[in-house]
Amino acid sequence: MFAKSTIAILGALEKEVRYIAQAIKGAAVESLGGLTVFSGTYQGFYVVTTVAGMGTVNAAAAAQLLISTYGADALIFTGIAGGLNPALHSNDIVIGKRLRYTDTDTALIAESAPGLEEFASTDYLVDLAEEVLLANGYVDAGLSAEQAGSISPGQAADASPSRSANHASEPKHYLKGTIATGNRFITGADARAALIQATQADCAEMEGAAIAHIAAKNGIDCLVLRAISDNCDEAYDALSARSFDLNSYARTASEIVLAMIRRLHVPLGMNTFPK
Repeated sequence: MFAKSTIAILGALEKEVRYIAQAIKGAAVESLGGLTVFSGTYQGFYVVTTVAGMGTVNAAAAAQLLISTYGADALIFTGIAGGLNPALHSNDIVIGKRLRYTDTDTALIAESAPGLEEFASTDYLVDLAEEVLLANGYVDAGLSAEQAGSISPGQAADASPSRSANHASEPKHYLKGTIATGNRFITGADARAALIQATQADCAEMEGAAIAHIAAKNGIDCLVLRAISDNCDEAYDALSARSFDLNSYARTASEIVLAMIRRLHVPLGMNTFPK
């Protein structure tokens, strides 16, 4: 449909795609399927972006619309998430290497194509995200945790006292990890502990697995990348009230995505990204 490779970038909230839309050169605006879609060029790629809305249904519907209407070759979902791994703090990054549903009978889901109970970001895009993070001074939180004594996601949130006390002055961290996706906002110790036990995830959100699911159904590449906003210990209204913080965290994730696109070297006209 398009002469250029097409990248679709989605977020659940307006703040999560605002910076992407501003970066698109000559952005056109269309209203489709209840969505406002911005489209144009960025660094030689055709980029489309929209606010999908919260939850798996909104995410899946928006992703399929961008694939079917704009011929997207890759889906990237960017935004914020609640941290579950104590090695992570606010504004740290989780690259969603694995994505797992939390409140879904995955065996029944797997009876339909693509026949999977768990989903994944494309290895090439995972590695590219890590390359960008390392180039910008981020440190692998998994390695830091090993050095501090093998912290696991199920341990207490203050399991790394030196980092907990001093993380504002330390380098930002990232993990190539597992993201848990469900249709309920996770808050409180009991819900947090149950989610960790069920998924062994590093962070929780409400869209990522659905994005990777739709990408797999369509045979295209995807990446889910999240900036940590809290530790799943705040009610949604309280979290939303911290608008300055959330805008900053969302912009961090968006800047990483744009830096990734600047490093992409895909011949124009190709229909897929290299694996």
